[in-house]
Amino acid sequence: MEKEQIKELIMQAIGQLQYSYAPYSKFRVGAALLARSGKLYTGCNIENAAYTPTNCAERTAFFKAISVGEREFSAICVVGGRDGILTEYAAPCGVCRQVMMEFCDPDIFQIILATGTEQYEIFTLRELMPQGFGPGNLA
Repeated sequence: MEKEQIKELIMQAIGQLQYSYAPYSKFRVGAALLARSGKLYTGCNIENAAYTPTNCAERTAFFKAISVGEREFSAICVVGGRDGILTEYAAPCGVCRQVMMEFCDPDIFQIILATGTEQYEIFTLRELMPQGFGPGNLA
């Protein structure tokens, strides 16, 4: 992935922080998901007073993309921090990683964790979910 494309994903993810609904944790998260088609889908975290119905930014982006027919993805950028201040990387939770396993090749799909356009690290899904369970396990 080219550096300019990475920066664009980071900026889009940061832009989603403003839409985050996080009145309980105050931890705002934004995500930008790149489909193989080249289309970009964004998401933010959406909390709920009952906690369980809370939806992470990553899943918001995936569900938006999937709901319009996308099924193949290249990369996602995730940013987050208390009150939207990016001080450290915000890695996807286990549920989000499992959703990624459903739709992404774990050896190719890239997860960009960032605190700014110049401060980021890139991981494959396999690196963050080494023993993941996906559709291939049921074949």
